[in-house]
Amino acid sequence: MAHRNRPLSPFMLGTLYRLQITSVMSLMHRVTGIIASVGAFGLAWWLLAVAQGGDAYANASACLASPLGTLALAAFSFALVYHLLNGIRHLMWDAGMGFELPEVYRSGYTVITLAVVLTAVIWFIALRGGA
Repeated sequence: MAHRNRPLSPFMLGTLYRLQITSVMSLMHRVTGIIASVGAFGLAWWLLAVAQGGDAYANASACLASPLGTLALAAFSFALVYHLLNGIRHLMWDAGMGFELPEVYRSGYTVITLAVVLTAVIWFIALRGGA
């Protein structure tokens, strides 16, 4: 039997395998779940600092107000919004809706767009002083 030069795994990137929205969304769902979990520890740290008051709260506020802290908060908020919206998408799939290929792509692009827009709205409201 002649040896064929073909890929052994669909996970080979580059010319052998082209990323699809479903694989990107799956990867993003996992990554945002990890970011949300790590962010939950950050939220607990901030709540403990609030409970302690004084210097602990001042240090936590200064840390979160720094450029790196702001970036972490933005990543945390995007992760929460994306993970929620994609979770709703998965619930719809569990109910048997949205399995047609055009619907899969439409719901995927909708989740990404809404996650970016809702995160921007949250940050717009937060940066102008709240509701």
